[in-house]
Amino acid sequence: MTNKEAFKEAKSYIPGGVNSPVRAFGSVGGEPFMVSYGKGAYLVDVEGNRYLDFIQSWGPLIFGHCDKDIENAVIETAKRGLSFGAPCELETKLAKLICDEFENVEKIRFVSSGTEATMSAIRVARGYSKKDGLIKFEGCYHGHSDALLVKAGSGATTYGNASSSGVPEDVVKNTYLAKYNDLASVEAIFKSGAQIGAVIIEPIAGNMGLVPACNEFLKGLRRLCDEYKAVLIFDEVMSGFRASKKGSFEFNHILADMVTFGKVIGGGMSAAAFGGKAKIMDCLSPDGSVYQAGTLSGNPVAMAAGIASVSKIYNNFTMYEKLENLANMLMTGFKKAADDNGFKMQICVRGSMFGFFFNSSEVKNYDDALKSDTALYAKFHKKMLKKGVYLAPSQFETGFICSVMSEEDIKFAVKAAEESLREIKNNG
Repeated sequence: MTNKEAFKEAKSYIPGGVNSPVRAFGSVGGEPFMVSYGKGAYLVDVEGNRYLDFIQSWGPLIFGHCDKDIENAVIETAKRGLSFGAPCELETKLAKLICDEFENVEKIRFVSSGTEATMSAIRVARGYSKKDGLIKFEGCYHGHSDALLVKAGSGATTYGNASSSGVPEDVVKNTYLAKYNDLASVEAIFKSGAQIGAVIIEPIAGNMGLVPACNEFLKGLRRLCDEYKAVLIFDEVMSGFRASKKGSFEFNHILADMVTFGKVIGGGMSAAAFGGKAKIMDCLSPDGSVYQAGTLSGNPVAMAAGIASVSKIYNNFTMYEKLENLANMLMTGFKKAADDNGFKMQICVRGSMFGFFFNSSEVKNYDDALKSDTALYAKFHKKMLKKGVYLAPSQFETGFICSVMSEEDIKFAVKAAEESLREIKNNG
C-alpha cells in the first residue's frame, strides 16, 4: 500500500486521518507519510522511504526510536502485567528519581498525558489558593482541556474567549491571557482586581516555535505570584529532561510552586506527571479535597519505560553537551544556508531542543512568531521531506535532537537545507 492509499483509508475511519491535528500537514500542504517503523534517528514509511527524524515523537524519544534499554524494560514489565489499577513499586521508584532531582517537587502524581498533567495542576493550584482566576500566555499550549483553549479578548485585562467550538464561554471566563515576555501585561491583570489563583507558563515555550522566556520576565512572575498569593506553574511537559537534566532550571534558576512533566519521563509510553511543594500537593484526594483520578495513571509499563529513560539520563553526564552541540551545528548550518540564499532566519537552541523562524526579527512572543513567512516554511518543509529530512509540519513547533544522531546526520540535514533553499531561490 502506498502512503496516499494508506492515508486515504485512515481518513475513512479517523477524523482527518489523524489522531492529533498537526500530523495532517495542514500548515505545510500535501499529505503525511504513513510510518511503518522507527529505528534510531530515522523513520521508515510504508513505501520504504527513510527520513532523518527531527520530531522524535514530539520530544519523548531523547534516545531515539527503539532504544534497547527502554525496549527491554517495557518487554520485561509487560510480561508481569500491563496494568494493575493498584499501587506498585515502579510508581514510587520513578517518583523518587524525579523528586530527588527537583528541589521544588516534593511530591508528584502520575497521569497519562500532558493535558491531564496541566489540567490537574491548575485544579490543585486553585484548590490551594482558593481563587478561580488563571493567567496563561498567548502562544503557550498546555493541552486541550476546556479552560485552556482561549484566544485574546478585547483588552489587556479582559478574560479570553473560547478558541474551539464546543467550549462554553462560561468555562473560559476565569482564564486571562497575557503576553509572553511582557511583565506589564501580567501586572495589569493582577492590578485589575481579578482573583488570580494560578499562573501557568512554558518557561521554554515550544508550541509557537522555540521561544525561551527571558530570565527577568520569569523573576517578575515569581515576584507577582508571591505578592498576590498565586501559584506559579511551570509547564515542562516538553522542556523537562529535554532542555537539560533539570529542564528550564539550568537556564533560569527559578523555582516554580508546581511543575508539570511528560514526554521524556515516559520514554515513548503514555506518561506525564504534575508535582510541587508538599503543602500544595497534599490538597489532592485522598489526603485533601481536590479530586483527580485515572485508571491507567502510573501503569507499570509506562513507569518502567520512564525509569529506564530517566536513569539513562542520570548516568550520562556529557549527553546534553553533545545534544546541544549537534543542535547548534544544525541551526548554524540552516542559518548560513538561509543567509547565502537571501532569506532571513532566526534560530534558537536550548539543550536538545531547536527552533528556527523565517523571520527578519528576533522572536520573543506569539505576535513576533506570527510575522514569520509560513509560506516559505511550507516550501522548505516539502523539499526537505523529499530529501529525507523530517521537520515539524508547522512553522510553530520545536525540533528535537536525539542521542543517536551523529555529526554525519547533521551534515546530511544541512546539505539538504542548502539545496532546498537554493532551489526555492532559483525556482520558487
